[in-house]
Amino acid sequence: MYAIIKASGQQFKVQEGDVICFDKMGLEPKSEVEFTEVLALDDGELKIGTPLVEGAVVKGEVVNEGRDKKVIIFKKRRRKDSKLKRGFRRDFTRVRITKIA
Repeated sequence: MYAIIKASGQQFKVQEGDVICFDKMGLEPKSEVEFTEVLALDDGELKIGTPLVEGAVVKGEVVNEGRDKKVIIFKKRRRKDSKLKRGFRRDFTRVRITKIA
């Protein structure tokens, strides 16, 4: 059984027991989170929403919040003596999917 949900402006394919990193939600660890924007649900037969599946809910438990590894953005324009180096760390919330209904 799996579901395709929409969260943080992205689509995720989730199954029970999966651990997914979403954009930072500002929730405490061990708190419950509910995703109601379910685009598709497969429980033996595939149900595709128009645009959402009626009555489908995906529940999860917040594991922790943190920051990803640093991503280096380096731009160089050759022969112009122009260089730019920047770093970026994304904040995330890690969620364990507990129930698809």
